[in-house]
Amino acid sequence: MNEITTIKPSSPKDWETDQEVRWCPGCGDYAILKAVQRTLPQIGATPENTVFISGIGCSSRFPYYMETYGFHTIHGRAPAVATGVKLANPELDVWIITGDGDALSIGGNHTMHLLRRNLNCQVLLFNNEIYGLTKGQYSPTSREGTRSPSTPFGSVDHPANPCAFALGSGARFVARGIDVHKKLPDVLKAAHAHRGAAFLEIFQNCIVYNDDVFAPFTAKPNAAANQLWLEHGEPMLFDKGTRGLSFDRDALALKVVDVTDGDWQAAGVLVHDQANRMIAHLLVEMGAGFPVALGVLYDNPAPTFDSAVTDQNLSASAGKTPDLQKLVAKGQTWMVNKQPRVE
Repeated sequence: MNEITTIKPSSPKDWETDQEVRWCPGCGDYAILKAVQRTLPQIGATPENTVFISGIGCSSRFPYYMETYGFHTIHGRAPAVATGVKLANPELDVWIITGDGDALSIGGNHTMHLLRRNLNCQVLLFNNEIYGLTKGQYSPTSREGTRSPSTPFGSVDHPANPCAFALGSGARFVARGIDVHKKLPDVLKAAHAHRGAAFLEIFQNCIVYNDDVFAPFTAKPNAAANQLWLEHGEPMLFDKGTRGLSFDRDALALKVVDVTDGDWQAAGVLVHDQANRMIAHLLVEMGAGFPVALGVLYDNPAPTFDSAVTDQNLSASAGKTPDLQKLVAKGQTWMVNKQPRVE
């Protein structure tokens, strides 16, 4: 008689390794690690079916601290390795861990192609706007004027916008979170629920080389007035509901409006539609005078690259018997005869 074995749900402890977590004390990476370890049991993930793949950088230590399969690859190439893993075993749950330098500098080309292909995986980009592992050089997301060992007089580079890059590359899921914010697990769950390439930028504080760079919107006194947490089907309100975002049809742009007595409809506040790509582009480009858009900015699934490859292979092999010798001999062949050595 067969007996059905009940699979015991995992706990955050089940996802921890015996490795000493070696980030600088106070680094935002600790909070992200804990958020992921709390989230995975809640979504029903299993360690034996999960893979974390990273490139190079502080964030890329992540696979060492997760009790799953993992690859610590080379600089910028995590998307390429992740693509190979997913195509080899489409059943695996693939997570890519990368930083602003790893994903957008040497890895920019790989990140772009992974997003446009729509590989079914989650991309967590830890953005601290600096190269932390190599001691504080400016990165692709560092702001103009950033003083660092490589830009002692201030960076003159115009920074990249990770979410704008993702949307421009054709990403079908784009979101933002904050390392220590209580809503980060909810955004992680949404990314995992999306079928396709889910791109999540996480604002992560580098306490040594770029401390408090995000404080204007992450510090507790500033949070309410400068954070807009988006919810699908809900009005775009912030600052305790006293302000919101409206659409200026003449300027074809977003604008901040005041909300009186909670009447957001009279103020013309937009309701968030996460399938609206145009509004998503405007949300990620908001600058001075606007709040920072957080949560799921865009979610509009499309067929995935890995499923298309799998279906194509199944179709091509349907009704055929594998014959390796025939495959090897197909096309031009030749024989190499051993010739006597001439001294």
